[in-house]
Amino acid sequence: MSEQDKLNTRTTGRADRAIVAAISIAWALFQLALPRFVILDSITVRAIHLAFAVTLVFLTIPTIKRGRKTAEPSVTIRISLTGYVLAGLACISVLYIVLDWEGISARQGVPTARDIAVGIVLIVLLLEASRRAVGPALSVIAVLFTLYAFLGPYMPPLFAFRGVSLRRYLGQIALSDEGLYGIPLRVSATTVYLFVLLGAMLDKIGAGHFFNDLALSLLGRYKGGAAKAAIVSSGLTGLVSGSSIANVVTTGTFTIPLMKKVGYPAKIAAATEVAASTNGQLMPPIMGAAAFIIAEYLNVPYLRVIKAAAIPAFVSYFALFYIVHLEASKLGMKGLPKPDIPSFLSVLRSGFYYLIPLGALLYELVVMRHSPELAAFNAIVVLMLIAFVREIVRAARSATSICAAAIKSIKIIGQGLIAGSKNMVSVALATAAAGIVVGIVAMGPGSMVVQIVEMLSAGNVFLLLVITAVASLILGMGLPTTATYVVMASITVPVIITLSSAGGVSPIPAMAAHLFCFYFGILADDTPPVGLAAYTAAAIAKSDPVPTGVQGFIYDLRTAVIPFMFVFNAELILHGIDSIGQALLIFAMATVGAFAFANAVQGWFLTKNKWYEVPLLLLASLILFYPAILTNIFNLDYHLRYYMYFVGVAIYGSAYAVQKLRLRT
Repeated sequence: MSEQDKLNTRTTGRADRAIVAAISIAWALFQLALPRFVILDSITVRAIHLAFAVTLVFLTIPTIKRGRKTAEPSVTIRISLTGYVLAGLACISVLYIVLDWEGISARQGVPTARDIAVGIVLIVLLLEASRRAVGPALSVIAVLFTLYAFLGPYMPPLFAFRGVSLRRYLGQIALSDEGLYGIPLRVSATTVYLFVLLGAMLDKIGAGHFFNDLALSLLGRYKGGAAKAAIVSSGLTGLVSGSSIANVVTTGTFTIPLMKKVGYPAKIAAATEVAASTNGQLMPPIMGAAAFIIAEYLNVPYLRVIKAAAIPAFVSYFALFYIVHLEASKLGMKGLPKPDIPSFLSVLRSGFYYLIPLGALLYELVVMRHSPELAAFNAIVVLMLIAFVREIVRAARSATSICAAAIKSIKIIGQGLIAGSKNMVSVALATAAAGIVVGIVAMGPGSMVVQIVEMLSAGNVFLLLVITAVASLILGMGLPTTATYVVMASITVPVIITLSSAGGVSPIPAMAAHLFCFYFGILADDTPPVGLAAYTAAAIAKSDPVPTGVQGFIYDLRTAVIPFMFVFNAELILHGIDSIGQALLIFAMATVGAFAFANAVQGWFLTKNKWYEVPLLLLASLILFYPAILTNIFNLDYHLRYYMYFVGVAIYGSAYAVQKLRLRT
């Protein structure tokens, strides 16, 4: 949990803490049992998953959040009777669909008075739980869509549709698997939880410190080494955390003070950590839970999503690495002092076992081709064994009690289970509440949205993408990334695909359209004025959050340009590419293109750019990202597109030569 989340969570008495811990551990054990030991139908799994989440919300998050600690931190605030009543009522209303599934199925479309009453209670409590867990934005959006569903016939002609009745609304949203129990919640219940649990347990046993020290040992001695280490450690943490704010809290606590120590201004240090942590959500295998939802929406293997996401994610990280190098050059930075750089061999020797669960996860996914949930389960089992063996070995070396060491390892595992459940509350509530929007769109407004957006964009695909990007940024300011992606994907992805198929450009692959929405949902985490990741990093760096967010967004412009590139050049997401050599060529050229774009935006290459060098750098970047643009413009054979890379490299090289000559003279 973030520091702000901790402030907004009740400080409970001992009995209350025991109840919350028991529920959290029970949730974790339930989820761990699903891949191996328990077989349940999908709707039951989703309902139980959501029931645990809403129960924890009403027990742990107060109605009104406090922005600061109380004057007496030692005073405990017990969970009120109202909290227990709401938790129980929410749990029962969520599980109602399981308790009477046969009856609900038999009277589909004609719900009884009891169905209607329970459905209304469920939606009201779900929206309140979502408000408490992820903020008011998603609940407000769900309410607006609900009002629109009922008021559709009374809207202006452009926005009017036939509307829905209360029975149809509740039947779709609360009493079927097409609303709040839909695909996003299914992915949360079956797959995302286990990956979040893996990340929480790694954090509890100290992997965050290890990743940070490992990055410092490798990069600390180089120019801007502290910032480069922040990028690597955030990337490693992002493999399993899937949260930009969690990344900032985990790695920024160490990297931001180090960056300030070697001379980085507080704003630059915080912005670097924000950009690195935001991009952590791009990194497979979790990608902020979106990878699994995209696979479900497109009905494709999970590994195909990972394949598509790989090149954009690594290009974005390499470009940020280069940006940090440019900033260090501007500021005349040097590496960290030798005493501040840990020994690589010592770090590796002391924590190599943290890499074993990640290796096991990748082996399960790539070699064994197991399902994501089974792969995550096996990696968690490996991690539990490591935690147990580590404590036993430490006890043996220090000649202390083996029994006490075993108990300590069980406590660490228990803390990881509790942390995993608490971290999943916001994800489960976000996917369920976003399911309300998805269900309403499916009841009729979806086809109308196509017409409205087509009118706004005048049928221009590029303008449509700009509208989608801006809408995702605005929506993402108040929503978690996963919820932003689900809402935007349900509304705009069909429009993007439809208009591109009807327009004069090549049809945009569905994978590219989904990833486009996802990328701009991520960028909202550092977009002022909200930028939650920027606020978190600014608090650590003691910098102004708005300038920090602006600087972080400037760094992330290289991430913003990548989605536009892979929409028009689907080879960047390896669409139709099966050759490893071809993939490596595309990756290498895209990386150089990202470097050229970074040079243009940062105003620096070998030295400060002249105004006439910026167009050269931007042109080189465009060609290296999208070489077919030249074959299209000059009506050349499409198969010659890769030869256009020589043109892009030559233009980039000319900018280098011009600056080199200027430095000499």
